[in-house]
Amino acid sequence: MEHPLLQSYGPLDGWHILLVIGGLSIGFFLYQVRKATRLVMIGAPDDRFGSWGARLREFIIGWLGQKHVLRERVVGTLHVLMFWGFLMLASDMFDLVTANAFSDRILPDALFGPWNGMVELGYTMAFIGCVPALVRRVAFAPEKLKNASQLEGNVILLLIIFITTTSFIVEASHDPSSKWEPIGHWVASMGPTEGTVIAAYWIHILSICVFLVLIPLSKHMHLVMAVPNVFFHDIEAKGKMRPLAVGDDGKAVPLKDLDIDTFGVSTYTQYTWRQLIDGWSCTSCGRCQDVCPAYASGKGLNPMQVILDVRDYANEHAPLLLAGEQPGETMMERITDEAVWACTTCNACVDVCPLYIEHVPKLTDLRRNAMMETMEYPEELNTAMGNIESASNPYGFGAHERADWAADLDVKVGEPAEYIYFVGCAASFDARNQKVARATISLLKQAGLDVGILGMQEGCSGDPARRAGNEYLFQMLAETNIKTFQELGVKRIIASCPHCFHTLGKEYGDYGGDELEVFHHSEILAKLQEEGKLPQIEKEKNGRSVTFHDPCYLGRIGGVIDEPRSVIGGVDVETENHGRDSFCCGAGGARMWMEEDPDKRVNVIRAAELAETGCDTVAVGCPFCSIMVNDGLNAVGAEMEVMDVAELLWEQIVAKDKEIQEQIAQS
Repeated sequence: MEHPLLQSYGPLDGWHILLVIGGLSIGFFLYQVRKATRLVMIGAPDDRFGSWGARLREFIIGWLGQKHVLRERVVGTLHVLMFWGFLMLASDMFDLVTANAFSDRILPDALFGPWNGMVELGYTMAFIGCVPALVRRVAFAPEKLKNASQLEGNVILLLIIFITTTSFIVEASHDPSSKWEPIGHWVASMGPTEGTVIAAYWIHILSICVFLVLIPLSKHMHLVMAVPNVFFHDIEAKGKMRPLAVGDDGKAVPLKDLDIDTFGVSTYTQYTWRQLIDGWSCTSCGRCQDVCPAYASGKGLNPMQVILDVRDYANEHAPLLLAGEQPGETMMERITDEAVWACTTCNACVDVCPLYIEHVPKLTDLRRNAMMETMEYPEELNTAMGNIESASNPYGFGAHERADWAADLDVKVGEPAEYIYFVGCAASFDARNQKVARATISLLKQAGLDVGILGMQEGCSGDPARRAGNEYLFQMLAETNIKTFQELGVKRIIASCPHCFHTLGKEYGDYGGDELEVFHHSEILAKLQEEGKLPQIEKEKNGRSVTFHDPCYLGRIGGVIDEPRSVIGGVDVETENHGRDSFCCGAGGARMWMEEDPDKRVNVIRAAELAETGCDTVAVGCPFCSIMVNDGLNAVGAEMEVMDVAELLWEQIVAKDKEIQEQIAQS
């Protein structure tokens, strides 16, 4: 039969119909994409144009390989089938709009069969992926999908079904090969009429045109924006924040030379162009919402809504923004201060997002503006910030007390050493966490390491100030600490606080600390065990049954997951959420120093999960986690002891020594 595109329909030829409906849909699509692109490009500059090799590798793995999507096996597989299917079937447009001229006249004969096979496979995969996805959304929709985007998602899936099923009928009219196009060959054997083929062709074309119209009007705009979003994702260390200003050398501009008029973000155009692409890349899948501790505890933060708020703000104020004017509504007003200050900066949302959306920086940039410019922030932060500024620790204790916990340990204080144990504010001044510091130093000395502490020369790493938005105070602390390191020749640092571990190791490089090697104490202890300089914890674990709580800044953000488990001889029972998927204790993002609604406590949720393991001991590797988990366990009535990994190892050594001494005394 003659191709439907070459036939006449009353006064119009098929070509005329295709040009009209195709031209209108493509024109509308390009207009909307151009508008979105203009709204993105009015954002602030952002240098994301280096490290092309690393970007390309991650793009292939993350976008083409759908790495993050496949973390959800069932739903992820359905999405991957549709995604890869569309990549393969897209080339069929060459034939659809040329009445098969592409395959008949242009495509080499040797590629004719394989190409048709690839196209049919693409249609088949897309069909297999979208049918169960539609059934799930209609019959078994999870609560997170019951929102405004549910209808548009269902319509899109129906369009895909129309596109895929009609393709097999259209294919059947062109003598499909039983080898390369088995489904088309089977449909052809059923003898579809010419009228059926013609109807299928135009339903197919119309479905594609409607699809093009709906893409820029819905969450499916990610089909366009995901490509630059993934390719230009932040390749810096996870959770790393950026300096207030960067000089020509790529380093932070020193405070003495700093000359800027604004801090953080208040207006839409102060977000960078890369931050703004996120708004049009979001698929409303709810993955970030599912893992957000603030959202789970009932606070007013939904990371998915934050991203959608940025996009909605742009669309609503588009005429003003594109005219170079600023709307009266600020970004803080749109996102809300409740949402901004509820974030623990655990980065679970960023880690789980399949399209590399960067939720946390949008909130911390708003905090910077609130803290340093508008002065509208939670009042309780005044105490912590004031103490850090005056005493270089959030507790307000004098610097002369920083080394009191080590008075009887015969450890170097303020002297050069191969390793410097950066104690941190909690382990320096909090009685419970001082025990962790004592155990850590005792273990390092037992292994024969040349280790010292800074004593009163140590200052807060600046993590609480930076996460709270007080970037100026953070930089002052960073520059002071780095000067101390340089004066003492410090090259290797051990930290038992993951926040110090992250800040010193991942963020101080911008301020002159490039040569620092920073280790979490669990990394060093595991290495010393491996070298035989410290004993392995025995299987019995001193009669304890142990689970482990992964601190966010150690596991998910820091990538240190196996080492703390190695130190304690393995975990008896893992929590449901562990490793990089661990659930936050609630202390990060300076939340440690803010008021908490008793009915919306993140640590209670985590404590309940830890209690479900049935273990009697929770091992931790963070002073803040130790405090928060212990309080949470008390709140849920769980009789579990919270101990740092260093304490568990030191406990065994002390117990062994005592056993040996008793044996000697008896003999």
